[in-house]
Amino acid sequence: GEYGVGKEQISNLWQQTRNRWDQAFSGVNCCARPDKLVESELVGYEKGAFTGAVQAGKAGLFEAAAGGTIFLDEIGEIPLDLQVKLLRFLESKEIRRVGSVDTKIVDVRIVAATNRDLAEMVQEGTFREDLYYRLNVVQIDVPPLRKRVNDIMPMATLFLHRYNKKYAQENKLTYDLI
Repeated sequence: GEYGVGKEQISNLWQQTRNRWDQAFSGVNCCARPDKLVESELVGYEKGAFTGAVQAGKAGLFEAAAGGTIFLDEIGEIPLDLQVKLLRFLESKEIRRVGSVDTKIVDVRIVAATNRDLAEMVQEGTFREDLYYRLNVVQIDVPPLRKRVNDIMPMATLFLHRYNKKYAQENKLTYDLI
């Protein structure tokens, strides 16, 4: 789906209806951070792994979501070297923190999303074919809101209710149908 269609919300809702509903849910936007930072956020890092690293080291999102689900938004933006590491994780369930020699087994479900055509990227050689097939188990296309006009009023009502509650307001939704 395109930017802003609610891919993360759909992923979160999907997790809540599955057998891991009561487990952790973490998400990361793979294009919002530099490539090397994405890796350290996913697998974590050890003390002194790089300049600016927290002295105690840090667990990554895979560890934080252990038993639950991790949402990788904009998966089509990750570089090939990180794709290899992600594929290795999918095959072995093992992670190795940046700067570590030890591996850990982590049980986590991965939900990936993108606004790009990954099959086309595979043909261009910018996305690994083996990773594509490992991730493409269930495909859900989320159309933009402009193609789901019947969803606008329920969403507007939901957001109005949410913000009325948050800000102790009593605003009402008024509209005229033409």
